Amino acid sequence: MKTARAATLEDRIREIRTEIEAVVAAKVEKVAKESPGVPMGVIRNLLTARAPTCPCAQYLDLTEGR
Repeated sequence: MKTARAATLEDRIREIRTEIEAVVAAKVEKVAKESPGVPMGVIRNLLTARAPTCPCAQYLDLTEGR
């Protein structure tokens, strides 16, 4: 029987960043529907600028008080 190999830290970080990207993209789409004519890139920049340090901080900022 083979044992499952534990994911490396790098692999886990990549997985988490992929999940965060999906959350940010969903939020951008939601805001874009409420703000016709505003480019999605601008919306994304406005949403993530509040926590520009890293995707993890952006996720926490966007999901606070859900």
